[in-house]
Amino acid sequence: MKLVGISGSLVGTKTSKAVHDVLTAARKYSADIQVELIDLKEYDVEFVRGTPLTYYNHDTVNVVNKIAAADILLFGTPIYQASITGALKNVLDHFPVDAFKGKVTGMITTAGTDKHFLVPEYQLRPILTYLKGTVPTGNVFIQNDQFDDDNEIINTNVKMRIEKLAEEMINLKRKLDRE
Repeated sequence: MKLVGISGSLVGTKTSKAVHDVLTAARKYSADIQVELIDLKEYDVEFVRGTPLTYYNHDTVNVVNKIAAADILLFGTPIYQASITGALKNVLDHFPVDAFKGKVTGMITTAGTDKHFLVPEYQLRPILTYLKGTVPTGNVFIQNDQFDDDNEIINTNVKMRIEKLAEEMINLKRKLDRE
């Protein structure tokens, strides 16, 4: 089973750290899981132009193919202006409508204020379900003040929710595979 985490931020490290923490929790929960972090700030993903994937640069093809090959996906994004990042939306725009069918698609978000806690439900979940992803009931929202100066999560409740998200994603994928 392969779990790929995507950090949709082009700056900073909080979102990448949060995604990494879920990947670490997944490895603790299931020894047979392979994990990979795609940090979008490390790739030059081109804007969607409506052309076949082979017309895009190597980074774009690489990122899209890694996501397509995963069994479980975790999408992480900071919330900017009450929305997911443009970089993450652009990556998602590279996929056809049924791309995530049979895949579990989890969500983790970071934000400066608690006023953005519903953004994943109203912005990211509809995109993931449109692409036919199976979205777990839980997601993790982390306010920036729940990180220390080294961007380590200091809130024990958030750490617990990260563990539960990893467990739910893996169990949900196992259930989908049995059906």
